[in-house]
Amino acid sequence: MTITEWFLFFIVIQIIHFLGTWKLYVKAGRKAWEAAVPIYNGIVLMKIINRPVWWVILLFIPIVNLIMFPVVWVETLRSFGKKSTADTILGVVTLGLYIYFINYVGSVKYVENRSLKPTTSSGETVSSILFAVIVATVIHTYVIQPYTIPSSSLEKTLLVGDFLFVSKFHYGARTPMTTVALPMAHDTIPLTRKKSYFAKPHLPYFRIPGFQKIQHNDIVVFSWPTDTVYQFNDPLRRKAVFKPIDKKTNYVKRAVGLPGENLSIKDGVVYINDKELQLNDRAKLQYSYLVMTDGSRQLDLQGLAKKLDITDPFGYVQNPQNAIFFRALTQEDVEYIKTFSTVKEVIKSPFNSIDGAVFPHTQQDWTENNMGPLHIPAKGETVTLTEENLPFYKRAIEVYENNKLEIKDGQIYIDNQQTDQYTFHQDYYFMMGDNRDNSEDSRFWGYVPEDHIVGKPVFIWMSLDQNVPWSKALDKFRWERMFTTVNGNGKQVSYFPYFVIVMIGIFGYNFYKKRKDKKKSKF
Repeated sequence: MTITEWFLFFIVIQIIHFLGTWKLYVKAGRKAWEAAVPIYNGIVLMKIINRPVWWVILLFIPIVNLIMFPVVWVETLRSFGKKSTADTILGVVTLGLYIYFINYVGSVKYVENRSLKPTTSSGETVSSILFAVIVATVIHTYVIQPYTIPSSSLEKTLLVGDFLFVSKFHYGARTPMTTVALPMAHDTIPLTRKKSYFAKPHLPYFRIPGFQKIQHNDIVVFSWPTDTVYQFNDPLRRKAVFKPIDKKTNYVKRAVGLPGENLSIKDGVVYINDKELQLNDRAKLQYSYLVMTDGSRQLDLQGLAKKLDITDPFGYVQNPQNAIFFRALTQEDVEYIKTFSTVKEVIKSPFNSIDGAVFPHTQQDWTENNMGPLHIPAKGETVTLTEENLPFYKRAIEVYENNKLEIKDGQIYIDNQQTDQYTFHQDYYFMMGDNRDNSEDSRFWGYVPEDHIVGKPVFIWMSLDQNVPWSKALDKFRWERMFTTVNGNGKQVSYFPYFVIVMIGIFGYNFYKKRKDKKKSKF
């Protein structure tokens, strides 16, 4: 829906509210016209139902308002004596239209200064749950969101099984575009394969200003720009489906190219504006290697994998006998392997994707390890379009910025207007994984638009080794990774021991205070 359509929808809702409540406003000692003034009518209603005025803000927060509207309907009914279970059910199942009945037909009286304390324990439980869900939804949407690493594309920095807290406020929280969805669920209802949202109606893209911009080397969570896979971890079901931007599968990669820059990749090394991109010391680039041995003795591959911290169960393949293919090794790993006397040679994998598989799918000699130069669009930047460079910008113009793009008789038409120029409406980024030969990233599907940015991972709060069974629970936890920071330089340090000390202190203090209060109550 466009801004105009949402404005009209808002006006219709105000009319519906006025027609269904104006008599109740009068019975509560207010003026009838107060029910007709947008926003102000909400403030007055909060006073009528004896609830805080800031509740009005919650009515305008997507997803949260889906919880708040039924609460306000029920509170309105109770403020006019309709507090039975049947009244509550009618208020909810009729989407608040039961209020029309008591407004025009029902003989009701306003209950001034009514008690807000639930009359039953079940009512108090429901109120507590609703409040907890609202708070959690606001935090999840605008402050911080839990996230799990599903793939090894950032191996050595982020591992499969890492549980992250992703900050929404660093780059600015993206307000929900999907207006009808299950709170705190992403795209599917837990324990089911049913989607958790309705694609329409939807809100235009808007982002609350953040306090920093994406920089080179930042690890970023974003909505996968291409059509989302149905189930990420099930290749047999990996079919493309349409999803709203904020319901697409979340990906995590490293930002290597920023808006307005020229990017090239030569032998797997990224160059920005013809200068090699300098990574921070936590970034450990990995490539595939073929290790050739003389066959004099076999390498202890399991011991080697443990030494090199190879967590991928398919991290190495020995075939034929004297050749071992390693899927992801750092340069330090390579130097260590070379120290074995049986190793004759370590060869960087020559394997590349088939012709045309990498972005923009028209450069037949480009591969994931050798591509470019290409230009990353920036907001407000105007580029000259030709048939040769159009594939680099086609998806951005047509899909991400919602224009009609056509080529007729060798001429480019945008929204039915012949042109050879285009000005971009948002910034774009080039994202890559550190595990360069095992990462599905911008090399294959192109730029990441600004409106797809979700947030910045800041903290690993738990890490589980996927190769260790739960029967060995103590070994399954990667204790050294718990409570470590994600970005920055230097070795990752676990703050878990400090967390344990603080928690022991809090529980100890509470236990002491309760015992002290109990002793006082005896006297």
